Amino acid sequence: MTGAPPDPPAAPQTDATPQTDAPPAALRSRRRDAWAAHAAALGAGALVAAALPPWGWWPLAFVGIAVLDALVADRPRRTRAARAWVFGLGWMAPGTGWMWFLTAPGYVVVCLMFSGFIAAAVALAPGGRGRRLALVGALVLPEALRLRWPFGGVPLATLATAQVAGPLAPVARLGGVLGLGLVTATVGVGMAAAWRHQLRPAGLAVGVAAVAVALALVAPSGHAVGRRTLALVQGGGPQGTRAVTTDPTVVVERHLLATQTIAAGTALDAVVWPENVIDVLSFERSEERRQVAAEAARLGAPLVVGITEEADASRGDHFLNAQVVVTPDGAVVSRYEKVRRVPFGEYMPLRGLLKALGAPTDLVPRDAVAGVGPAVVDVPAAERPGAGGAFRAAVVISWEVFFGDRARDGVRHGGEVLINPTNGSSYTGAVLQSQQVASSRLRALENGRWVAQVSPTGFTTFVSPSGRVQDRTAQVERAVRTDTVELRRGLTVYARLGDAPLAALAAGLVVAGGVRGRRRPNGQASPSDSMAPA
Repeated sequence: MTGAPPDPPAAPQTDATPQTDAPPAALRSRRRDAWAAHAAALGAGALVAAALPPWGWWPLAFVGIAVLDALVADRPRRTRAARAWVFGLGWMAPGTGWMWFLTAPGYVVVCLMFSGFIAAAVALAPGGRGRRLALVGALVLPEALRLRWPFGGVPLATLATAQVAGPLAPVARLGGVLGLGLVTATVGVGMAAAWRHQLRPAGLAVGVAAVAVALALVAPSGHAVGRRTLALVQGGGPQGTRAVTTDPTVVVERHLLATQTIAAGTALDAVVWPENVIDVLSFERSEERRQVAAEAARLGAPLVVGITEEADASRGDHFLNAQVVVTPDGAVVSRYEKVRRVPFGEYMPLRGLLKALGAPTDLVPRDAVAGVGPAVVDVPAAERPGAGGAFRAAVVISWEVFFGDRARDGVRHGGEVLINPTNGSSYTGAVLQSQQVASSRLRALENGRWVAQVSPTGFTTFVSPSGRVQDRTAQVERAVRTDTVELRRGLTVYARLGDAPLAALAAGLVVAGGVRGRRRPNGQASPSDSMAPA
């Protein structure tokens, strides 16, 4: 039978299809739908942010990821990218809000940039078949990037930070921040599948999470080799202050007064002061060293104190941020200099360009010099009967606690306990301080070590190797926290392997999902990543 060939089938309508001939009512409806979708994406990101400390409603992260999955399902690449960018903004704007007090322009740039990372990764994932597999990797791949770039890494407001108080937290022993993030994203896409009554992928996601937690609970976590009693000194004082407007002698005096509340004869193995509470030209030649030594002699125990001193006294434009160990005879016997510096806080990236543009670079008048040594200090035995003996402490100074590789470096160099001297007094509120406690919990889990976090204005606390926080101080108060902690040796799976395998796995999931999205179930190529079967 012959005749004219049939008309070709109509092209499927997508968000990207032009509608110039649509009636005005239809165009208005489409715009309303687009705005509604973006509002939903913003809300989904806000749910992930609400899972972060200080809010800590960790189950909401799963809901936010599930909503994102629904919003990008069967959508063209440009639409997926736009909705993921708005999702990222809802996540990052509140989650990194503390940065406003450090640098308002930097805060805006970080929110836009990090949201762009998420948008780019989600755009790489297919919209249909293979979507969920790739989405798991796409949510974690930007976090792998943020561990290293920009400015040496800005690993803030991560999925792992949102889950450290939840049942998935032990997974950090296996895979650190990235491994815990991958399992979190897996549960989120599994929830999305369950909402669509797709029981097989939902069950698979639950199974993956359950197996990961079970393996983490039986995986190596180190072993105890002794016990030491530590005193953490929080001098107190107001928050929202800056070094350039603060009298450093006042800060030292607060910590001396707090230390003097510890009775002589107290059974202590070491006393730990926060980051850079002593700011001098040269600590060795300073009156502050003599004052610290006097307290060490009174207590019969070494003091581990945070100092800032000139890197080059002849120039005066660079400084060192270090943690030093002072013995009762006044000797400085060990020292660690901070490696990971805070951009726009301890050094000014692109200083010349920013100054030419009129930015307030004088808020950071000097740049810190990055340290190069292993992240440990050796603490000698206390001078009292029955003292526990010398021990080695891994050290992550303030900002460094957000980087798993810094704590891992200290543990791999023999650190038997982790100390995190910090200084959050520049920031108002509790967003940064709460996320720092969460990061200390992650470092404890990742390395199977006790963590002692000490701050001049809060929070100061001890964290067990299982991630349990105990005896946390309030903000602003003057306080001393004392506890006997285990010294531990041995390496967890994460301490052995680090972040690289999990970053590769995240990238592999995106690739595998993309390949799956280009194939029909019968093996034929799919004509469109946006219209492939979900």
